[in-house]
Amino acid sequence: MSRLAACLFALPLLAWADCPPLLKHEFKTLQGQPLNLCSMAGKPILVVNTASKCGYTRQFETLEAMYKQYKAQGLMVVGFPSNDFKQELASNKEIGDFCKLTYFIEFPMAEASSVRGEGANPFFKALAQASGQAPKWNFQKYLIAPDGKTVYPFSTPTEPDAPELLAKLKPMLKPTK
Repeated sequence: MSRLAACLFALPLLAWADCPPLLKHEFKTLQGQPLNLCSMAGKPILVVNTASKCGYTRQFETLEAMYKQYKAQGLMVVGFPSNDFKQELASNKEIGDFCKLTYFIEFPMAEASSVRGEGANPFFKALAQASGQAPKWNFQKYLIAPDGKTVYPFSTPTEPDAPELLAKLKPMLKPTK
């Protein structure tokens, strides 16, 4: 193997090695594209478990507005659809179409998975352990600090743009130019 090829091969391994343990998870998006949380290391990440048929589904609108407003300052928003509370559509395609056509969602949405209990995906198990709170309902929010270790949980009724959430988020954002 050439020296260049060896270096290029090692780059993803180095990135993985530098990745905080909480973010060492890979998923597929609703469209089947790779979603590597390590690629978001060093940025504030707002993680939300979602459901298309929930009374709190309207929070998608605020989540997308925040993503657009703060993306240039580093904010990542990632949705994790789940049918744990029996309020999600049947397929990833249906969920993706709903999010795109109803709320014009552009932030990454992982494939549907469980977010609580023994069947929870490993990332949500890690979030529950790091924050001390597992989702009690849809639209539980977790704000992960750029250090990839500090996690602030926010319950379902807390709006994504609530003062208490923004008070934690804004100091994490890069200054605007």
